[in-house]
Amino acid sequence: MTPGAKGYKDARPLVPGEIVKELSRHIVGQHKAKRAVAIALRNRWRRQQVPEELREEIAPKNIIMVGPTGVGKTEIARRLSRLAQAPFIKVEASKFTEVGYVGRDVESIIRDLVEIAVHMVRMEEMDRVAGKARAGAEERLLDLLLPGPPARTGEPRAGEGEPAVSESRERLRAMLREGKLSDRSVEIEVRENTIPAIDLIGVSGGGGVEGIEGNLQEMLGNLFPKKTRRKRVRVPEAISFLEKEEAARMVDMDQVKRMAIDRTENAGIVFLDEIDKIAGRESSHGPDVSRQGVQRDLLPIVEGSNVNTKHGMVRTDHILFIAAGAFHNAKPSDLIPEMQGRFPIRVELDSLTKEDFVRILTEPHGALTRQYAELLKTEGVRLTFTPGAVERIAEMACEVNDRTENIGARRLYTIMEKLLEDLLFSAPDIGEQEIVIRKEYVDERLSDVVRNVDMSRYIL
Repeated sequence: MTPGAKGYKDARPLVPGEIVKELSRHIVGQHKAKRAVAIALRNRWRRQQVPEELREEIAPKNIIMVGPTGVGKTEIARRLSRLAQAPFIKVEASKFTEVGYVGRDVESIIRDLVEIAVHMVRMEEMDRVAGKARAGAEERLLDLLLPGPPARTGEPRAGEGEPAVSESRERLRAMLREGKLSDRSVEIEVRENTIPAIDLIGVSGGGGVEGIEGNLQEMLGNLFPKKTRRKRVRVPEAISFLEKEEAARMVDMDQVKRMAIDRTENAGIVFLDEIDKIAGRESSHGPDVSRQGVQRDLLPIVEGSNVNTKHGMVRTDHILFIAAGAFHNAKPSDLIPEMQGRFPIRVELDSLTKEDFVRILTEPHGALTRQYAELLKTEGVRLTFTPGAVERIAEMACEVNDRTENIGARRLYTIMEKLLEDLLFSAPDIGEQEIVIRKEYVDERLSDVVRNVDMSRYIL
């Protein structure tokens, strides 16, 4: 965020149509999913506008996105968080275990989300005071470059008084701003971390270990003395370091924590990936028992509860949860009924077609063809793709997905890397020239691999 940027409450709220348009700059297709998340995001702003006594009653409409891997589920959620200037965390549901088993406990999701919010708000506050921090850093650097005159007895000689020092300081200031002091070096004090490492392997059950460790680290940080050492650096590095130090000193961390908790509670987004891995039909034995245990542990957080973090208590009532899964071997209805009820909006994402692959290769802001063209441009190679080549790459991606594992758009990454492998290796030796990737080149490089099922399984 740029200096002076507004916080998430002050930023102009995007209407659903604008949200969908912005998502479409990066994600091809999946219009139903884009509409669903756009409405969910707009509803968060609408909730802030209603009378306060009703505001608490309005619960977020959590979403389940159903679709095969590589069709854009994660990217939709990630881009949504950037649009909302909201704390966002992506977690795999399969990484968590039922309370009493070794593994991460579900409350660590909220603790991690708060840490992300604290970092986000702290960066915004540091940006807000960047002007003052720059001025303070400049003064400190000038003190290092031009130390004050030593104390003397008697009358100062001509030219040794304050006006002369002030004039020299202003000359140095002008040279600093013009970049004429970049080759000079100064000594600055750097703080070192003296907190000993904490080993909590012996803590049983896995529940709350992350929170205990964080609190112990913070307590020990206040007990142990702050150790500093002197380090000689060049002026540009020194001004950057001092500016960050000044900004950090000006930021009120207590206020940052309060704002971060507020933002987490009212704007936080949790993306629960692979939720189908913890869905299973009723069973009295086997892994389904543990799966349902994880669901029941997740349920209080999704429904709304208080989670204790090292920055304070956090309510999860209005955090937006977006779950996603391929649901090949299970269905959303295999989730426990209580969990199903907390995800009222279900969106099915479409499998990607050849036409979608062509669009993914060319249309988004960060299209793969553009990425490789810009990478090779750094070596002086001007790379372009003909429409026929792009279409052939898309056909091959579809063919490999159909014959092996369908990994969606991720298949394009492996195919493009294999296609351009020799060019990426030899680009520094080629020199400045223009290279056009045509359909024939794609066939020459990839046809044998695509036709051979065993080779494509291991290579593509």
